[in-house]
Amino acid sequence: MSLQQQITELESLLKDKNPAPALQLLSERFEGNIVFSTSFGLEDQAISHLIFSEKLPIDVFTLDTGRMFTETYSTWRSTLEAYNQPIHAYYPNAEKLQSFVTEKGPNSFYESTDNRKECCGIRKVEPLKRALKGKQLWITGLRAEQSPDRQSTSQLEWDEGNQIIKFHPILHWTWDELNLFIRENHVPYNSLHDKGFVSIGCAPCTRAIRPGEDFRAGRWWWEDKSNKECGLHVHTDVSQTSNS
Repeated sequence: MSLQQQITELESLLKDKNPAPALQLLSERFEGNIVFSTSFGLEDQAISHLIFSEKLPIDVFTLDTGRMFTETYSTWRSTLEAYNQPIHAYYPNAEKLQSFVTEKGPNSFYESTDNRKECCGIRKVEPLKRALKGKQLWITGLRAEQSPDRQSTSQLEWDEGNQIIKFHPILHWTWDELNLFIRENHVPYNSLHDKGFVSIGCAPCTRAIRPGEDFRAGRWWWEDKSNKECGLHVHTDVSQTSNS
């Protein structure tokens, strides 16, 4: 079966399914080979709740970059306390990070986009590849509303760089729907969301957004707004990949 046929079959199975039954179906179909990545933002907390409350056989992991907010670590702790389920941590390669900081300094990401992307590559992209190695399906908290680049994202897609199928269960949820879900289900969440932070990453690279700004304005705000990604999520056209 070609990759496109696999994607099409899964799309048919998931058609019209809400996030909870979709995750249940995928957890059974890909048991032992399905993972969810959380950064403890509102989207990821909602998905963690769906996984943990039903004790679905989906491994949950996070990428600890070493530059996270204190509030993010507090959310990590409160999530463990609320659900008593493991969250596996992946860290940057110590040698690569040490060389980068020694050569360019701890805050060189402010100096150029290339430096920032190199930092993201060491702290996020490489650890992610280790976390996804050998897996078949990766669940994410992407929402189309988060940025113009994500408006055309499919709920189910192929990640060529990581050689894995990605599923975005709450892709079409609005910010209001997400907040309502968090409140109604008493899901622990990052207190920074109450201070104007909608997208929360590393502390030096994230700020609260101002009235009228888009969702990604608080990330790498010193850069050209047309390139607000760190390299974790790269869209791939399945039709352009191999059918092997």
